Amino acid sequence: MPAAGARGGDREGRWRAADLARTAGVSVQQLRNYVAAGVLPPVGRTAGGYRVYTGTHARALTAARDMAAGHGWATARAVMRAVHTGDLDAALAALDESHARLDRERGELAAVREALDTVLAHGAPPAPRRGLRIGQVAAAVGVRPPVLRLWEERGLLKPDRDPATGYRVYPVGEVRAAHVVALLRRGHHPLAAVRAVLDELRATGDPDRVRGELDERERDLRRRSLHRLRASAALHAYLEYLGHTAP
Repeated sequence: MPAAGARGGDREGRWRAADLARTAGVSVQQLRNYVAAGVLPPVGRTAGGYRVYTGTHARALTAARDMAAGHGWATARAVMRAVHTGDLDAALAALDESHARLDRERGELAAVREALDTVLAHGAPPAPRRGLRIGQVAAAVGVRPPVLRLWEERGLLKPDRDPATGYRVYPVGEVRAAHVVALLRRGHHPLAAVRAVLDELRATGDPDRVRGELDERERDLRRRSLHRLRASAALHAYLEYLGHTAP
């Protein structure tokens, strides 16, 4: 709580370091670290050399912790440091980049779901009774052998090697994977989405479980998006308190 005689939410209200730290659930040393990192504004000192924390520090601490909960500490530090050095454009740029990362993740997730739907709509690809050589797989999926080697370089296919000859041998699962890659690439799905679908299918072997995993990722994305929204609102309130929101 504020020190005796302080006006709690007021800029001039003084806070004891221990009280301010306790309100945020951090140590006094962590509070000092925040000041040193620019997460909190500079701290004045009394004539006796004691640090003076004010209502501004309390508000900054609330904003910083909300920012960290929504955007992560790396972004929170960058934004708060920029605010406290008077570089509002840098603060907003760091905030925009964080929202952009979430937007890219949302786009990637949508691409994976679309790719999975394409695979499921075409049904299970034919499965050979035994492993095939690269030429046989190429003929089966309708591409040339160099394309299969390229997909292997990109981490999409993982053929075995014949210990006697060193030739590639595609087990049944990898032949299926080659069919999936060929199908998705013909539909111009991005490599990242193709890789994600293959990884999920390899891990679960069950398209319904893949759907369930994607549903959970979408729920997590929604939660994080709401946390970012709350964090941005907290930052706006702090900027408004500082008088930095005028056009």
